[in-house]
Amino acid sequence: MSKVFKKTSGNGHISLYLGKRDFTDHVDSVEIVDGVVKVDPAGLEGRKVYVYLACAFRYGSEELDVIGLSFRRDIWIKRIQVYPPTGESVPSSPMLESLMKKVGEQGCPFSFQMPTNLPCSVALQPAPNDSGKACGVDFEVKAYLANAPSNVDEEIEKKDTCRLMIRKIQFAPVNNKPGPKAEISKQFMMTDKPVHLEASLEKELYYHGDPITVKVKINNETAKVVKSIKVSVEQLTNVVLYSSDTYTRAVCTEESGETVNANSKLEKTFTLTPLLASNTEKRGIAVDGRLKDGDTNLASTTLSDGDKEMQGIVVSYKVKVNLVVSGGGLLGGLTSSDVCVELPLCLMSPKPAAGQTSNSSEGMRCPARKIPSLTENTEHKGTNEESY
Repeated sequence: MSKVFKKTSGNGHISLYLGKRDFTDHVDSVEIVDGVVKVDPAGLEGRKVYVYLACAFRYGSEELDVIGLSFRRDIWIKRIQVYPPTGESVPSSPMLESLMKKVGEQGCPFSFQMPTNLPCSVALQPAPNDSGKACGVDFEVKAYLANAPSNVDEEIEKKDTCRLMIRKIQFAPVNNKPGPKAEISKQFMMTDKPVHLEASLEKELYYHGDPITVKVKINNETAKVVKSIKVSVEQLTNVVLYSSDTYTRAVCTEESGETVNANSKLEKTFTLTPLLASNTEKRGIAVDGRLKDGDTNLASTTLSDGDKEMQGIVVSYKVKVNLVVSGGGLLGGLTSSDVCVELPLCLMSPKPAAGQTSNSSEGMRCPARKIPSLTENTEHKGTNEESY
């Protein structure tokens, strides 16, 4: 194991160790989250050591958590006691065995199995001048000292806690199906023939950073003129919390001023490459849940088995082709109309090659926004500092 992620409490009595911070959701199962807590019994003062794994939705800045008003909602949380040992067995794994060898006799192992209906790690991009933690879904592993696992009347001081943020992520499936095709024929007033629009994609799934080829065919059988063609990739972010709200943002657009005259045809190929680097000024764009010192992309399409109710943030994409058809004559654009088709698009990251970290920009095949790499240091020490 080349890297170990570590966080030590302010009092130095407990330390949290994880062998990795990215855990894969395979749709029908999720990787087990396991780790080790190093415990110094001399400093516990009769208290016990607990660990919890929480999935939460944050919809406001941490600075606003005042006078008992929290802008964070726990979607799912599970707590276990690691010291004194309860006698419950912890499933062994190569990762856990390596951590136990590193920590030694004071190590207390733990493991969590996440349910399959939890959302993936997704953040909503703040405005350039916004400060604090971004809204979105995050996962946190936290070790702490307490007399009871979840007593609301017991105050737990920050010096008695240590935590690491992790990510729940999905990778693109291996099999890539043929791309979708959509067509529409629209007839206008005062005409007896339609404008026919057909659009298609080469494949169903694209990786972040790959160019998306959209083939457009137009057959204008009317006396009108198609005066513009606009092709865009739109991100649909469905925020499922108290109610379900969907936000649509165009993340890549190409417009052609090429016209299609009356009784004419046109076949044209458009190439679009949606990148986060081109959308850094847009507030509310969904991005893949980002560890503080790692690369990130536009949020990947959320895969689901269709049978589960998922809370949090669900992301999907579509390609939209829009024609503006002018009425011509003296009225010109006053009588123009739109002809539009939409194609579903799956935008994800490929599974990294063996030995490659999942938040590597090379593994993501995308020139993602780059800040210093998290993996340059093998251990991260500190007291309760944020890792997202």
